[in-house]
Amino acid sequence: MKAYIFPGQGAQFPGMGKELYEQHEPARQLFEKANELLGFCLSDVMFNGTEEDLKQTQVTQPAIFVHSVAVAQTIPSFKPDMVAGHSLGEFSALVAAGAMSFEDGLLLVARRAQAMQYACEINPSTMAAVLGLDDEQVEAICAQITAQGETVVAANYNCPGQLVISGSFKGVEQASEALKAAGAKRVLPLQVGGAFHSPLMEPARAELAAAIEKTHLVAPVCPIYQNVDAKPYTDPDAIKANLIAQLTAPVRWTQSVQNMIAHGATTFIECGPGKVLQGLVKKINKDITATSC
Repeated sequence: MKAYIFPGQGAQFPGMGKELYEQHEPARQLFEKANELLGFCLSDVMFNGTEEDLKQTQVTQPAIFVHSVAVAQTIPSFKPDMVAGHSLGEFSALVAAGAMSFEDGLLLVARRAQAMQYACEINPSTMAAVLGLDDEQVEAICAQITAQGETVVAANYNCPGQLVISGSFKGVEQASEALKAAGAKRVLPLQVGGAFHSPLMEPARAELAAAIEKTHLVAPVCPIYQNVDAKPYTDPDAIKANLIAQLTAPVRWTQSVQNMIAHGATTFIECGPGKVLQGLVKKINKDITATSC
């Protein structure tokens, strides 16, 4: 069984999508539609912009979304048995699986980027990657720091031994020192705009909830394994509720991949820029085939 997976923020790179635009007419049409809907030339920033240009939240998220959906459209007879997306990638996965239109997906992603930027401005915050500790150790240390008055939580369960924490600057700093003392191989500060997938994203969640509720969703052609609990869903109402919860809940990527494998996935195909997700899949289960298209 084939599982198609879609990357999230951080997969961007200068020149992304240019080859798709030049070689595939359906992809070209998506890029042009995106430029029209967003009111600026996203494709020009993607093809000719610098790394700094692409790091702007209002650019990054739509760029990865459009690129990922365009890749899926170039696959002959695209028939996934299951799909999943890492954070932002859930929106790409839902469009690729036919649960929502490209137009609605893009507008939600643009709204999501704006809402997250707003939340970052209200609550200045950050994230850090923790390498070489069990999830339970990281969770316990984050809970200790939070109990002392700061905010820091486990945010991205990327693969065994790699977990991202998210919270206030002081909370992440204190947790980082405690995690190093507990034996973490490395704790790496991330260059991000704020504490994504933490309670500090509540202003974004509240703002995005109304837009998601108004968006028309239908059952996807296959189950989508959603970040909030790593379980498969096809019911549109449940999918919406999980999309809303996603902004303040952790990305359970390790658990999602493990569940897809348990339910029969033998091949994982990454749709979008970069190869980060296929690398994580191999770290979660070295015997599974993981590739990109």
